Amino acid sequence: MKKVAILTGGGDAPGLNAVIRAVVIRLAREKKDYQLIGVVDGWAGLRDNVTMPLDPNKVDEILHEGGTILGTSRTNLYKNPDDVKKAVDVYKKLELHALVAIGGDDTLEIGYYLNRDHGLNVVGVPKTIDNDVLGTDFTFGFWSSVEQATKAIDDLRVTTMSHHRVMVVECMGRHAGWITAYTGLASEADYIAVPEKPVHINDIAREVKHCRSLGKLHSIVVVAEGASIAGIEVKPRIVKNKEGGWTLSDKVERDSFGNTVMKPGEVGEAVAAEIEKLTGFETRAIALGHLQRGGTPCAYDRILGTRYGVQAADAVIKNQFGHLVVLQGLKVETVPMKGMVRETQSEKKRYKYLPDSFLELAEVFYG
Repeated sequence: MKKVAILTGGGDAPGLNAVIRAVVIRLAREKKDYQLIGVVDGWAGLRDNVTMPLDPNKVDEILHEGGTILGTSRTNLYKNPDDVKKAVDVYKKLELHALVAIGGDDTLEIGYYLNRDHGLNVVGVPKTIDNDVLGTDFTFGFWSSVEQATKAIDDLRVTTMSHHRVMVVECMGRHAGWITAYTGLASEADYIAVPEKPVHINDIAREVKHCRSLGKLHSIVVVAEGASIAGIEVKPRIVKNKEGGWTLSDKVERDSFGNTVMKPGEVGEAVAAEIEKLTGFETRAIALGHLQRGGTPCAYDRILGTRYGVQAADAVIKNQFGHLVVLQGLKVETVPMKGMVRETQSEKKRYKYLPDSFLELAEVFYG
């Protein structure tokens, strides 16, 4: 009997349960005998040997549920060599044949390192609502997040119109503007600000004034939490570089993985304050925050998560370890993790950024 473990790490995302369900059912129906267990709360669970049994009956009707039945955590084993040793020892103690690690770039990095450094049989599945993992066209959770944010803005528009206000909506997205751009375009935003394209607050205020000059008595501005906006009263995250452009300051606060720590609502509130000051129009701000992680997964994410899970199970069957499941075009495939994540945690993190072509599409409707 081959024992296979599944864990979910990092921020939760709609569609996680779809992957878990697909891996369990696919392996349970394989002719070879597989035993499935769930690792509770991500890499922390592997370190601390906290697991739960999984079988088709337990996962049969979790496809529609948001979040993850396994729990999750943002645990960086490689910040402490003792944690790595504990995790490797637990893997061996459990006599695991393979481990399916479902998560974003941070979770996948740890999985890659454990495979590279200690020979653990790891298969990675990319998950993040931010859609910024390299190698895959889309991560599950992204489309559900866009749906949540778009619905929220549709509801906010009613009060914005009634009071003739400007509404600044802050979406998640520290490094890449996928959620913000797609949500902004879907909700007819009057301006979209993302990390990939530095702008000045004057640019946003100018567009808001332009809308009023056309007779529109309200405006929706959608900004990413990591948007590159100069001229606003926030901690100096965005500074001028030698070329005269804008770049991320070295003084920003970072978490154990080196990610920029964002204070929810900080950018949105700062943008709203400056818009009101520059235009004289009453302006409000709202940060959608973790609302974008909530709710049930949309149909697309249920299907994509299912496809990812089946492909991950097939990778286990074929002994394709140190590999990552990805969507490329219409095909779900398995590719080596090497090159998709950092080789060392001291390297600069690499992300899949929103392409210029999509920003150009969005700008057709403003500017």
